[in-house]
Amino acid sequence: MDIVKVFGDNVREIRIQKNLSQEKLAELSGLHRTYISGIERCGRNVSLENVQRIADALEIETYKLLVEHKASSRNKVQKRKIISTND
Repeated sequence: MDIVKVFGDNVREIRIQKNLSQEKLAELSGLHRTYISGIERCGRNVSLENVQRIADALEIETYKLLVEHKASSRNKVQKRKIISTND
């Protein structure tokens, strides 16, 4: 399991479910938008303090950001894009 990928995918999935932009999540967590983007692209190794800040901003329990889900959020996002472009 690639914990950086799992964390990044979970942040993206939950952020989208809560209808938050990267900018809004950054504001709520006290982080920079490009930092959130880097996390979602799996390009950042995040400190535990920032994991907690993001979980608090998303109003979820911290562990939920670290648990691997069966369907990755990237697949769901790609499917949404395909469906919307076919309309």
